[in-house]
Amino acid sequence: MTGAKQRLLGMTPAQLKEAVTALGMPAFTARQLAEWVYVKRASTIDEMTNISKQNRQRLAESYEVGIRQLIDNQHSKDGTIKYLFPVETQQIAAAQQPADNCRFVETVYIPDGERATLCVSCQVGCKMNCLFCQTGKQGWEGDLTVADILNQIYALPECDQLTNIVFMGQGEPMDNLDAVLRATEVLTADWGCAWSPKRITVSSVGVKNKLRRFLDESPCHVAISMHSPIPEQRRQLMPAEQAMSITEVVELLKQYDFTHQRRCSFEYICFGGLNDQPLHAREIVKLLQGLECRINLIRFHEIPGVDLPASDEKRMEALRDYLTRHGVFTTIRASRGQDIFAACGLLSTAKKNQITK
Repeated sequence: MTGAKQRLLGMTPAQLKEAVTALGMPAFTARQLAEWVYVKRASTIDEMTNISKQNRQRLAESYEVGIRQLIDNQHSKDGTIKYLFPVETQQIAAAQQPADNCRFVETVYIPDGERATLCVSCQVGCKMNCLFCQTGKQGWEGDLTVADILNQIYALPECDQLTNIVFMGQGEPMDNLDAVLRATEVLTADWGCAWSPKRITVSSVGVKNKLRRFLDESPCHVAISMHSPIPEQRRQLMPAEQAMSITEVVELLKQYDFTHQRRCSFEYICFGGLNDQPLHAREIVKLLQGLECRINLIRFHEIPGVDLPASDEKRMEALRDYLTRHGVFTTIRASRGQDIFAACGLLSTAKKNQITK
């Protein structure tokens, strides 16, 4: 990745128009470019045959489509596939570091009957440092560009089979909000993928001001990492609780309408004897009273150096049943890809990034 040419992938029609007019091309060329990049999914400018050869050559001097092919994949026995993509973070791109200092992110493809979900990353590593998350142990190495967020989708071999996208991979989406909003705009716009926002879920631990902005500017689903309804305990698990408490997050969510197509959900990793007790069930019901939402209970997948116990199946089922009886629709999420470290909380490219340094 030389960084010498700008990538068309990730650009809006307005940006494309600015680019082509600066090169002396007709303004309508921008619409043609958008169709080639986002609808027809061209991989090179030379494929754009309704643009004159002269203009294609002119474009190719400064621009490229910008698709980066995956460089590794791992297949789970349950059908989950974890892909490794090279990325050029915004910070690295700004410094114009050489190609051998590129970074990597992991992306997880999860087929399930007629559904096929892609778990995409938005950062290399993460600043949030949640106790139970391997990505947080990696630390933060940079934000992904819009192009590299979208590249995880457009360069995916199963791109045509996707039914849903979740921003639950590496990184905190609200910490790279501008790029995430642009990526979801491309995915949902008529000139882009024209997906329904109902097919996209964006997760967050809760980042003050950023979460409100996302709720105001995006029609996509939101998923909040709760993991404990008790602020003091959540702070021990998630340092982000100190900056924006779970009570603040819920109060903010209550200002928005989730009674129609847009959905609000909470992610809840269950730790045996720690956050899966009757007390926690009662506090969850109390906390979420008046908010239309659902909870996804998630099995804890052990990570090195973290002494946290996993809940057993019986305890998780008891928690699910209590919450459902008290009006909080709750499911236990099936664990996928654990054998290839693709399950929730296991993504990390720390070692791969170090290889290039």
